[in-house]
Amino acid sequence: MEFIEPYKITVLVMGLSGLTFFIQLLVADIIGLKSCHIPGYPIEPSHKSLHFRSTRALSNTNESVAIFILLVCFSILSSANPHILNICAIVYLVGRVGHMLCYYANLKLLRSISFGVSLLGLAAIFIVGIVAWF
Repeated sequence: MEFIEPYKITVLVMGLSGLTFFIQLLVADIIGLKSCHIPGYPIEPSHKSLHFRSTRALSNTNESVAIFILLVCFSILSSANPHILNICAIVYLVGRVGHMLCYYANLKLLRSISFGVSLLGLAAIFIVGIVAWF
């Protein structure tokens, strides 16, 4: 598996993204239990509710992770520049973690900025992958 060695940071980011998912799941479940929410029933859609925000943070991460995985696989299999890909993966992770924390804290502007950072990371991962084809 020598071919993956230069991409170790990107692989680490994939693992840390999984950890982020796990943390978000635990936070949403614990908050749901503490708020006596009955599983299977809708959550009141209000940004005033930490339960709603924690559930939305998890859902939002879930919406982008498949794109992240596909683009990382594309870039690695395209022999993209590992140094740049590693940086792009870190940008994605920083954006996702920032988004999660800002969602929990109900910091709307910072949450949007963090989301933009994660989108920038995704776009950059694609670009570094496609550049490898030229």
